[in-house]
Amino acid sequence: MAITDTTYAELEAIAARYPQPRSGLLPMLHLVQSVEGKVTPEGIEVCADILGISAAEVSGVATFYTMYKRKPVGDYHVGVCTNTLCAVMGGDEIFATLKDHLDVGNDETTADGKVTLEHLECNAACDYAPVVMVNWEFMDNQTPQSAVQLVDDLRSGVEVTSTRGPRICTWREAERVLAGFPDGRVDEGPAAGPASLVGLGIARERGWTAPDGQDDGGRGDGGHDVPQEPSQAVAGAQESDDTQAEQAAVEEKSPTDTTAAEKEEGR
Repeated sequence: MAITDTTYAELEAIAARYPQPRSGLLPMLHLVQSVEGKVTPEGIEVCADILGISAAEVSGVATFYTMYKRKPVGDYHVGVCTNTLCAVMGGDEIFATLKDHLDVGNDETTADGKVTLEHLECNAACDYAPVVMVNWEFMDNQTPQSAVQLVDDLRSGVEVTSTRGPRICTWREAERVLAGFPDGRVDEGPAAGPASLVGLGIARERGWTAPDGQDDGGRGDGGHDVPQEPSQAVAGAQESDDTQAEQAAVEEKSPTDTTAAEKEEGR
């Protein structure tokens, strides 16, 4: 699909959000993907034209970040976290199972164009490992069996809801949201689950509070003095006094000074 006048105007609107228009390049590329299904040469040229930069500069950004694709993505981008914790909790097994079940490799799309499978780095959801993401929405505590059911539901048109988010939309619809055009689903589903709130619960039980935000003079202690152990304070003060006394003695005696005993010995 070619970039229409409507899309061109939306790209210009994105650039206009920022004091430096070039800062809008990331969401602009997401909008290109929402229209064309990938980052196309035409999309690169249009972004460069709007921002007044070279196509090479735009291409450098588009090839740096893995969320920007240079080949078509299916209706559902299924990402399996294979970083350390998810991997040892079953992520590697889930990814291997889905490759066999879908008959695709990493970053490949099923023949029906429904699912693109990719292994991902950490998605900051270790408290729900192993995690699978569909169009960047969390599917927590997965198993090989639940992951297979997930992709089968997606391919058959069954409505799927994120475990901590909204109903799953298509990849292109999700890309439009990432470009900064809300879809009205922001309040669907819980934003955080029990595992994510354990630390907050402990803090409340123990009466812990966050620093008040006052300037700490660069000490990094929240503006509060850190008390020393008594023995450390005494030892530090004694060491300081001894050092000062030795220095004073050295400065008081000049190299030409001689004592009476030294004079007597010299005679």
